[in-house]
Amino acid sequence: MARPKLRKIDPRIDLSRHLKSLEELPRPFKAEALFGRQAPLEIEVGSGKGLFLRSEASARPETDFLGIEIARPYACYAAAGLAKNGLANAMIVWGDAVRAFAEVLPDAAVAAVHIYFPDPWWKRRHKKRRVMREGFVRDVERVLCPGGTLHYWTDVEEYFQTSMALVRSQTKLVGPLEVPASAATSESDYRTHFERRTRQSGRPVFRAQFRKA
Repeated sequence: MARPKLRKIDPRIDLSRHLKSLEELPRPFKAEALFGRQAPLEIEVGSGKGLFLRSEASARPETDFLGIEIARPYACYAAAGLAKNGLANAMIVWGDAVRAFAEVLPDAAVAAVHIYFPDPWWKRRHKKRRVMREGFVRDVERVLCPGGTLHYWTDVEEYFQTSMALVRSQTKLVGPLEVPASAATSESDYRTHFERRTRQSGRPVFRAQFRKA
């Protein structure tokens, strides 16, 4: 499904606190340098419009959230939403998540990794572009703290099944653990805008969770 056109961002919103490029991340990476405190860090891969980050950062102020979004317009839009809501415990990185995991994030630094509705790259010749690939899932395992979790949702059953097999073959993460569906009564009950569109159209969502032993 094509991404919808974004609304214009209010030019008066200051994005400097909530938007960073991949090159601007501290090296060696320390979350404290970004957020100014020591707190559990969770990362979302492919943040889109930023609904998950806004909801979770608001609901869990004791946790810091870092979203990684490869499309700059969406990264800016998500950052604007965080800034507008005054969420100091969340920010967006504009860049390639595969590179961020491979080149920037250190071992055992992340409490949870969230991957919701990644681009399935339908054509056979394009499937090598999928974020769920051998090196990436190994990096996810590496950066997770002991007891940390990987959350993976998609509406594409083939992508879900190949991803499950990939995680099992390339990592020692425990799972997949079942994630029961819950009723949604408001926007905050959806993790992403894509989940909302998918569920409201009656299509199934495939969910799994893995845990680092």
